[in-house]
Amino acid sequence: MYSFLLVGAGGAIGAMARHGFGSIVGRLWSMSFPLATLLVNVLGSLAMGVFIGLMARFLPAWQNEARLFVAVGVLGGFTTFSSFSLDTIALIERGNLLMAGAYVLLSVVVCLVGLYLGLLVTRGVA
Repeated sequence: MYSFLLVGAGGAIGAMARHGFGSIVGRLWSMSFPLATLLVNVLGSLAMGVFIGLMARFLPAWQNEARLFVAVGVLGGFTTFSSFSLDTIALIERGNLLMAGAYVLLSVVVCLVGLYLGLLVTRGVA
């Protein structure tokens, strides 16, 4: 039960942060390209790389609780790929196939690079 509370509390924080960030980006960017979701996924992937890298490097006694709260809860609530999928399908349904393809490619590649850079930073390579 304790693990569900950790994930739930973290998820609420992540979801609220995602909503706030999306609202701000939405006010600043009025194009149909889903920039807020892209930026959230990139930032979340970078944060996940840093967090997991730190957990692996320092192995704290509270690692499992931190992983549940931060990785599964906060970052899981912040970086939902369900929004990515919805935005992609919406672009396709509006006939924006090139934009949808660019969005998918950018999302996947840049998020993977972000996570990798986060891991590199924690390993002292970058």
